[in-house]
Amino acid sequence: MSISKDEQKVLAARTAIDTLISNGKIFSGMKIGLGTGSTAMPAVQRLYERIADGTLKDVKAVVTSFQTSLACEELGIPVYSLNDKVIGAHLDLTIDGADEIDVNNNLIKGGGAALLREKIVAYNSDNYAIVADESKSVKDLGTKFPLPVEIIPDARVSVIRELKKTGASCVLREGVKKAGPVITDNGNMILDILWEKAVDSAEMEAKIDSITGVVECGFFTKLKPTAFIAKADGSVEIR
Repeated sequence: MSISKDEQKVLAARTAIDTLISNGKIFSGMKIGLGTGSTAMPAVQRLYERIADGTLKDVKAVVTSFQTSLACEELGIPVYSLNDKVIGAHLDLTIDGADEIDVNNNLIKGGGAALLREKIVAYNSDNYAIVADESKSVKDLGTKFPLPVEIIPDARVSVIRELKKTGASCVLREGVKKAGPVITDNGNMILDILWEKAVDSAEMEAKIDSITGVVECGFFTKLKPTAFIAKADGSVEIR
């Protein structure tokens, strides 16, 4: 038996939600961060199913993008701001996808241009879970899937200059079915950068974030998630 990438994403999401419920990481009344992208959406769907079947009640969601907000609206999952008093800038768990995950559970995220909100939500959570298909599991980060860097538009040239000093190549992300660059939900631009050789992702996260004009980068190294990685043979690795 061999299952497709789309089937792996659904399998990883369902396994993650059900496992996190069974081990007490997802519970009634909890405050949960919900991520963005093609793997996070099946997790949102599975969360809704467990609310609909009565397993969960009074779940409060904080979302990371317009995409996730619309999905929750359609499913009837109540959405709050991280600043709302009922949330208090603190979440019990965030569940999301990833573009790459290395052997130490460091991540690259931001393929959907929602990295800033995803990091704000993740880094204000007690627990973090990532769902992924097996193609996202890699040895090293930043040499195959470009690292997204969200920047202030007026700082584009100066940020590129500083990023090139790290040995990275930089490309301004262009829109699809839109003329010109991608504009994030926060009104900023995205640079996609690559290195020829692997870099220390934790060191580089801090270094890139220190560049004036950088809003946030897509390395996630400060809060190690539990990863649910579905494979083509129908199994799910939990690490």
